[in-house]
Amino acid sequence: MSVDVSQSTKATPTEPLEQLLLSRIQKGAIELPLLPQVAAQILGMVYDPNAESAKLAALIHQDQALAAHVIRIANSPAYMTRNPVVSLQHAVTMLGMNLMSEIAFTASLKSSVFKVPGFEDDVKRLWQQSLASGAYAKEIARLRRCNVESAYLCGLLHGIGQPVVLQTVATLAKELKVTLERTLLKQLLGGYQTQVGQLVAEKWGLPKQVAEVIAFFEHYDQSTNAKQECMITHLADRLAQHHLDPESLDEPTLRELPVLADLNLYAKDVDALLGMKEKVSKAVEAMPL
Repeated sequence: MSVDVSQSTKATPTEPLEQLLLSRIQKGAIELPLLPQVAAQILGMVYDPNAESAKLAALIHQDQALAAHVIRIANSPAYMTRNPVVSLQHAVTMLGMNLMSEIAFTASLKSSVFKVPGFEDDVKRLWQQSLASGAYAKEIARLRRCNVESAYLCGLLHGIGQPVVLQTVATLAKELKVTLERTLLKQLLGGYQTQVGQLVAEKWGLPKQVAEVIAFFEHYDQSTNAKQECMITHLADRLAQHHLDPESLDEPTLRELPVLADLNLYAKDVDALLGMKEKVSKAVEAMPL
């Protein structure tokens, strides 16, 4: 998916930092993170109905640090099975291919993208928002009888542009020798996450559904090829916001979101989603930065 900068640029920025950021985006001079090779291969297996569990275990084994991390996560309260998981093959057998792919991809992603020295609290907030969005997207997809694995990836990656924007503006602020004000940082993260997210989607070769969600989850009515995924991700993002920062989005406001009617969800469905806080919290806590 190509990036059309002109469509998302509302006005000529006045802040030197924003001007420089926009210039770098337009020139394609943003330093984009690499998707770890193991993560790319796991991503391919998520959409492959013929993928084999032994191949997944062997793939994860190639990265010993990732392998140890995956086994630790598999034994966390969010995923813990009746008996402790002692090996990758055991984990695949107990948890299943889809869940193991999800855990391994997520674990490999965090170390490659969500790391900006000096902004640890901001990165942690973005990471938790991504994890919670992915967890809620799965639950919404189950209610809607949609593809759960695809919904998780869309929820997890819909805001992938934000940590890259954060890394970029932190670097640019150093170059300009200016202090990165909180108000401006928030404005830049929200204003450029879509453009930069599309660049990441193209570089990583993300599935077309995920790329479309990155572009249109905020304005899902504009999506032409993945509207259902965009609506699910839009709601998942708002549920995650309410979960992590309820003061910024209270429950009455959440229950009035138009996307609920667009997804044909009733009050009892919203009750069920809001009742999953503990489950979502465990999923978030299982993968700390």
